[in-house]
Amino acid sequence: MQPLLGLDLTELHDILGPDSPAYRARQLYEAIYRLRLRDLSQATALPSAIRRRVASDFAAGWPERQSRYQSSDGTRRYLLTLADGRSVEAVFMPEQSRDTLCISSQIGCAVDCRFCLTAAMGFERNLTAGEIAGQVLAVAEDNELWTDQKRINVVMMGQGEPFLNLPNVLKAIRLLCDPGGLNISPRRITVSTSGITPRFAEFAAAEPRPKLAISLNASNEEQRRALMPITRKYSLAGLLDACRAYPLRPWERLTFEYVLLSGVNDSEADARRLARMLSQLRAKVNLIALNPGPGIPFESPGPERVARFQAIVRRSLPCFVRRSRGLDIFAACGQLKRMETGSAPLVELRPSLGASQH
Repeated sequence: MQPLLGLDLTELHDILGPDSPAYRARQLYEAIYRLRLRDLSQATALPSAIRRRVASDFAAGWPERQSRYQSSDGTRRYLLTLADGRSVEAVFMPEQSRDTLCISSQIGCAVDCRFCLTAAMGFERNLTAGEIAGQVLAVAEDNELWTDQKRINVVMMGQGEPFLNLPNVLKAIRLLCDPGGLNISPRRITVSTSGITPRFAEFAAAEPRPKLAISLNASNEEQRRALMPITRKYSLAGLLDACRAYPLRPWERLTFEYVLLSGVNDSEADARRLARMLSQLRAKVNLIALNPGPGIPFESPGPERVARFQAIVRRSLPCFVRRSRGLDIFAACGQLKRMETGSAPLVELRPSLGASQH
């Protein structure tokens, strides 16, 4: 059956038929996205005949929780099962003033960055818009998150390269941002790319448009080719040209993510080259000390080396060190590989995320 989750207002009106008043499609839309109802029999604003027909002809489309892992720092990693039996990951990171959800855009990833566990999975398939938005709904439900109660940030930094699935990513963002639905501000959503430069213009033209982050991780062309093979197709020079042409809004900066690998790209010379390379851009840098994982042939630099690198870059542009979350449950940046076993802190819960549990 076709899933309802992922359909926009126009598509919902189409399935209800031309004889159905437009406001009925709006009521159905609000039941799915604003009220977050899995069971549309609870959508009492709709006539019982519409509820029965929709329930018989369409699936809700929510992902089901296969596993949930609890970190000692409060982070939760979710392994979510999709309708075809495949699984994908999402991460919940609570903070005092906001909560952040890290979600995936693909199952696996084709980009093959040498320092990333997800790359070892290979690429399985793109996620639909409903499967992308469904991760937000599922994690929000499990943690009782509502945008009118606390700020929710969404980062597309989980499995996959969002720019290789851009139509579905942008449709999901429209659903996430709609004031009649989930109502997440586009300023609270960040999409990260490894630098698929032909898609920059399409992303820039999106409405609503979230913030853009670029996974950089190197201070010169040769170094980036070795760490990120995608650079052979989309050069570092071409990426920087695309960033210079990118139409930033008055309040906006480009975010560059830089994973520090001990003895590889973390020298003082690297820091100076990085600062020079980005000095003419309205940008900021997020430094991430490598999050280790089995089979990753690199090591994480020590805190003093990270601090020295940051100090050099900060002479030219804002530079921050991102604190890794969920390291003990393989939930940190670059660690998502559907790991189902691990160290003692892992807590596995198998029941479904159904609303009846809350």
